[in-house]
Amino acid sequence: MQDPDATPLLDRAYLAQQTFDDAALARELLDLFAGQCRRLLPGIVDRSLADPERADLAHTLKGSALGIGALRIARLSAAIEDALRAGAAPGEGAEEALTEAVAATLAVVSPAS
Repeated sequence: MQDPDATPLLDRAYLAQQTFDDAALARELLDLFAGQCRRLLPGIVDRSLADPERADLAHTLKGSALGIGALRIARLSAAIEDALRAGAAPGEGAEEALTEAVAATLAVVSPAS
């Protein structure tokens, strides 16, 4: 697995391209993404939930992250989703790495959080 620290938290150039350099639209998308992270992450890391449910949550977070350029969250969510869909436990420390990536990304996109 690639070192998560080698993957950028947020590709701002990609976000600007996706939002046509509209700062207000970018802010709105980042706020929506932050809320989605807060809603989805607890389920993804909750080992008492069924693996297919956790995989679906990871898939949703991965898609949202890709949409705004939150590359580290996308990569880590994809790895967790893939493991769960294969019927395997996510790799050692995967949930913790995702939790840390979400916290670091939210610190960047929602400094007031």
